[in-house]
Amino acid sequence: MKIIVIGGTGLIGSKLVAKLGQKGHEAVPASPRSGVNALTGEGLAAALTGAQVVVDVSNSPSWEPAAVLDFFERSSRNLLAAETAAGVKHHIVLSIVGTDRSPDIAYFRAKVAQENLVKSSGVPYTIVRATQFFEFLSAIAEAGVIGNRIVVPTAMFQPIAADDVVDYLAGVAIGQPLNSTVDIAGPDKAPFNEFVARRLKASGDRRPVFGDPTAQYYGAPIDDASLTPSGTAWLGPTHLETWLARA
Repeated sequence: MKIIVIGGTGLIGSKLVAKLGQKGHEAVPASPRSGVNALTGEGLAAALTGAQVVVDVSNSPSWEPAAVLDFFERSSRNLLAAETAAGVKHHIVLSIVGTDRSPDIAYFRAKVAQENLVKSSGVPYTIVRATQFFEFLSAIAEAGVIGNRIVVPTAMFQPIAADDVVDYLAGVAIGQPLNSTVDIAGPDKAPFNEFVARRLKASGDRRPVFGDPTAQYYGAPIDDASLTPSGTAWLGPTHLETWLARA
């Protein structure tokens, strides 16, 4: 099966291409680096020729509100139109758990707009919403630096390993379209600050981590329901301690 991975050279995309290749599929990474630009439409028609499935794991280069909305809307419109013309049978997009519950976060608003375009496109689809990745805990910590300490929210958090996300996406890619949205998350749920503190301790970072209920997540307030699944979710098998031992 020919499967095109939009954003196929990034963290998730490169792992997904490798995983699908191991399963015997023709997985093709598509990104501006390979001459395929969903934002401009360049190279899309040629890349999608003969493809049965497209997985969109692309990411906006800017989180500025207008720029991120334009990226996801314009790239999705171009991609879905090209898929319709090419007869693609399944469009999969990686989104974020809680996108519709945190309207103050510009990136989340843009992902909701992307999801809505996918749903209304007429192309059979599956939307996979994942929680934050273990791999980004260090960057999240840096965003909370105040002086010589780190201050982050205390809201409940349920991050997931990138490899578990890839495994789930690979299964969806070779399966039938669900025409619905599914949530995936890590196996452990705990306050935000606990995950960050464990990540920094494991890396030898001695800066103290403080939990503050009023601390914001990328400029927006969050609560226990903001970043965790609200209903049934697929849970990845990798616990943070296991991941830290491998990192």
